[in-house]
This record gives sequence, structure tokens and C-alpha cells, in this order.
Amino acid sequence: MSFDEAIIEFLNYCSIDKGLSDNTNISYKTDLELYLGFLKEKGINSLEGIKSSDIESYMMFLQEDSHDTVTTVARKLTSIKNFHSFLEKEGIVSKNVSVGIKRPKLRKTVVRSLSVSDVDKLLDITLKSPFDYRNKAMLELIYGTGLRVSELVNLTLNNIDFTNCIIRIVGKGNKERIIPLGEYSMYYLNLYMERRNSLLKKNICDALFLNNHGKKITRQGFFKILKGLLKEKGLDPDVSPHTLRHSFATHLLNSGADLRSIQEMLGHSDISTTRIYTHVGDSKIRNDYKEYHPRNMKDKGE
Repeated sequence: MSFDEAIIEFLNYCSIDKGLSDNTNISYKTDLELYLGFLKEKGINSLEGIKSSDIESYMMFLQEDSHDTVTTVARKLTSIKNFHSFLEKEGIVSKNVSVGIKRPKLRKTVVRSLSVSDVDKLLDITLKSPFDYRNKAMLELIYGTGLRVSELVNLTLNNIDFTNCIIRIVGKGNKERIIPLGEYSMYYLNLYMERRNSLLKKNICDALFLNNHGKKITRQGFFKILKGLLKEKGLDPDVSPHTLRHSFATHLLNSGADLRSIQEMLGHSDISTTRIYTHVGDSKIRNDYKEYHPRNMKDKGE
């Protein structure tokens, strides 16, 4: 089997058997084409001819010659490992040569989130026009549920169960999850729905949130709205839609929510992804200890 045929077989497996998203498949395709192109330049033209040392050489090339970040190198190695695992599983090669290749060490990411008071400030929107009600509903919803911005803008009327106060989301890998809607989210969603028809401009559109043309709001549109509100409120202009998702998870964890529950609501397939929020909680614990424990308080008169 040629390199190109192997990539096609692997992508079909990812799409049909694993149900991975188009974006993931595109990422795999790009990573593997670059990897196999590197091997061809080394004179390796068969799948059985690939050795572990070849993968290690490619990793070195990425870090030293391509100047890829550690995160990018780690992602590309994941693509390569999944590819070789597939080749062995399907009997296309006799051995998975990627076993034992270690991923580059990633620095622990401390997620960025807003304080509760800053969130309150951001969400303090004067409601006058239908757009104000829309903006308020969107921000309450993304902070109240931890949605990704892509999930928010792709919501349709059918995703919201107004009777049972839940929202159904189809996230990465076409996995459905159900998230409860709090009182604030429900209240402002209902207020927005009373005004939504005025935004339709005689269009037929089942998107929940509409732009000024009566069509589905875009990621860029939401980003522009958020940036405008941040500037208006005097908040950090570098706050992103993902910061609100992080704030949702961090505030839940700091209030005592179970990590598994947060994992389900965020739609993380692996709880290790959700554990990044424990570092924020640990930081708060350390700060509280320094500030409040009697054995750590310094006598300022000394």
C-alpha cells in the first residue's frame, strides 16, 4: 500500500469508524502528508521501511529546523502515533514503530479566567434594543454553560428545551451532551426570544442567535461584540470567548463542583483535559493559606 493510499484509509477509518470531525481529519491529513513527505526525501518509500529512528529524526527536524512550538510538535506526534497504530491494527504493517516515542514535555497551562466581579461587570448590559437582549442572552449562555463559541453560534431553536431548562449540544466527534440551564440563562433567553422575530428581516432561519441581516451570527460577529463590551466596561481587551468558557469551569470548581460533572458539561472526552482547572483551584488555595493562616501571617510591626 502506498503512502497516499494509507492516508486515505486512515482518514476513512477516523471519519466512519471513529466519528471524528472534519476539522480533525483535515489536521490529520496535513500532519501526515508533511511527515510522509519528509520520509520520502530520506529515500523511504514503503510503510514497512519506516523505523522508530525515522520518527525521532522527524521530531528533531520539527523542533530544530521547522521551529514548531512544543505544542505543535506534540500534536503532530499524536497524529503520527494514531496513524501507525491504525496500520498495525489493520495488518498493513507488522509492527507499530511509534511505540516508545515520547511526546515532548509540555509546560503546564494555567488557564486564564475572569474574576466573578469582572464577569458581573461584563454581563451588566443596559437592555434597550433587540441587539442588547441578544448580546445579554449570548453572554449569559456562554458563561452559564461553558459552551465553545462555535457551539454557541451554531445553536438552533431545537437545541433549547425551554420546558425542561436544558440545552442539547453536539460537540467534537458528533458527541451529544446535555447541559442544565440556570435561572439567569433561561430568563434572558426568554426575553430575547420575545424580540427575536424583529431581527429576522422576513427571513426563514432556525439559528437561535441572529445578526443584523436576520441570519446566523458568526464567530467573528460574536468576537466583535465581546471586544466592544470589554472596551466599554474597561476590562482586559485580550479576554476571548474561550476565557468565558474557562471562567465557567473555574468558578464551578472553586465553588465545590465535582470535576467529573465539569468534564461532562464541557464535553471533554478525557478528564485529564479538565484537570487543568485544578491548577487554578490550587493557586487559590495557596493564596488563601498565605493570607489567612495564623502561622503564615507576618507581624507587620516586626
